[in-house]
Amino acid sequence: MTQSQPRSGPTTVQVSLIAVFVTALVTAQVTAAKVLAFELPVALPIAGNELFLPGAALAYALTFLASDCYSELYGRKAAQVVVNVAFAMNFLLLALVWSTIAAPAAPTSIDPGTFESVLGASTNIVAGSLLAYLISQNWDVWVFHEIREYTDGDALWLRNIASTASSQAIDTVIFVSIAFALAPTVLGVGPVLPAGDLAALIVGQYLLKLLIALLDTPVVYAVVGFVRSRDSHSQSTPV
Repeated sequence: MTQSQPRSGPTTVQVSLIAVFVTALVTAQVTAAKVLAFELPVALPIAGNELFLPGAALAYALTFLASDCYSELYGRKAAQVVVNVAFAMNFLLLALVWSTIAAPAAPTSIDPGTFESVLGASTNIVAGSLLAYLISQNWDVWVFHEIREYTDGDALWLRNIASTASSQAIDTVIFVSIAFALAPTVLGVGPVLPAGDLAALIVGQYLLKLLIALLDTPVVYAVVGFVRSRDSHSQSTPV
């Protein structure tokens, strides 16, 4: 006879997906202040022949891969819990970093000013990244499951690409607009970028994220297929 094997706790894959999500999110938070520039072989509209994007773009894009895998395997509510708990962990990260910056430095320590400039994200970066994260990640989970219900669980590629592409667009516009325009204007922190530079930054960041969304679809299929095949095998094991 066969018998389903009850789960006694989180699986290795489940913990690994949460770990990837949180690690990528923390990495994005501490690398967001650096603006990267990549030369292109051809000129693109608005962006020109050079792509400008925040240093967090690649790490942050990985969070959507992890959340889409997690959503598909464990459901909407579980994914929303991960997204919103991770949002709260951003404040823990900031508290730990800024408490270390505020603590007195030993004579043999790295220069405190250098340490602060590297790890102490500016107010505009923090405000932009937190608001963009909260809205875009919850949107990603919502769209993913709306499409899943509409297609009766078919077309994983469609919900992966559509949810990630739309949420990345929301994230990019909110982050760049707040971090490099709204917050500097209202709070007087950092320079206000010209409209042309803002548009180029938005286009550059979004193009990279969209490319990653297309390339990560086979990875999502591989992870989901592996977990489901393993679960199917374990549930049909003779006892």
